[in-house]
Amino acid sequence: MSQKKYRMIQVGTGGQGRAWCNRFLPPNIADGRIEVVAAVDVNEAALVNAQEGLGLKPEQCYTDIRRAFAENQADFCTIVTPPAFHERVVDLALEKNLHILSEKPIADTMAGAVRIAAKVKAAGKKMGVTMSHRFDQDKTTLRNEIRSGRPGPLDYLVCRFTCNMRRSGDWGAAFRHTMDEALMIEGAVHHLDILADLAGAKCGTIYAQTWNPAWGEYGSGSQGHVMMTFENGVRAIYEGAKTNAAGLNGWTREYIRAECERATLILDDRTLQQIPYAPKGSSGDGVSEEIALLSQPKWMNTWLVAQFLDWLDGGPVMETNIQDNLQSVALIFAAIESSHTGQPVHVQEFLDQAQRRA
Repeated sequence: MSQKKYRMIQVGTGGQGRAWCNRFLPPNIADGRIEVVAAVDVNEAALVNAQEGLGLKPEQCYTDIRRAFAENQADFCTIVTPPAFHERVVDLALEKNLHILSEKPIADTMAGAVRIAAKVKAAGKKMGVTMSHRFDQDKTTLRNEIRSGRPGPLDYLVCRFTCNMRRSGDWGAAFRHTMDEALMIEGAVHHLDILADLAGAKCGTIYAQTWNPAWGEYGSGSQGHVMMTFENGVRAIYEGAKTNAAGLNGWTREYIRAECERATLILDDRTLQQIPYAPKGSSGDGVSEEIALLSQPKWMNTWLVAQFLDWLDGGPVMETNIQDNLQSVALIFAAIESSHTGQPVHVQEFLDQAQRRA
């Protein structure tokens, strides 16, 4: 498969955008696959990240997105802005006939996510969503081990993501501390996606409780518990917290346990172990064995950028394409709906209803 160099516009260079400029894009630029022709951020000071990380000249950096899109020919754009602003950028990108690679989630509402997906489909463009944590080294190794069949059929999953980030500003950008349902929209969006991927099936029902303790400086929903049942019978339990006294398992150091017929797999703080089943009468459980993490040059968003470029080249559709990613968005907003009503939500019905209303 021949590889083309694609021209792109980076939208958002502050916060997570800084990581795009300094870490995620440079390896793909070095591979000769990308030419960044412009960068945009409403905060002029944040544009220094594009100049330092991407080598852009000051005249290639804009605070006016319409001007940036009008003055630069490109093949695609990235979207690294708060979720509430994604749809505005998508609309402009489609107006300029651009493909799109966006940070998660698709939008800050289910309705917005469905609208964006419909617009992209109608325009005949390609849009990917960077569900980066699913493609981290440790989670990829766990997925590979489960799918190898060696541990036997999967019964259920447990995921713990707990942080000490209770005060305003602890979790980076200020919008996370004022938005509604911060944990679900900005955190669990990754973890429920990982659980669904490991389960290997669409989610059937989801039940959730989210809340904010008095000491959590958040708009709402900084803590949450979620139970999920998948269409293949696999179950999952999720514990998420941004306001605990001790972190235990923060970003990229999550605890995930997979209970299988022949082994228990435990991923904890980036170390993967398996404990094989020991028949009754033997001395205790099986002996724990560490499983070496897979090795490759690119992980997380750097890898997803490469997958997106392969897709543009005519290769396989990336797993996190916008249509498939609606499943992940539906998990988040169905969980929020469940928390508000106190009742389980049938996820596929929830998504179907959102699409019919669009």
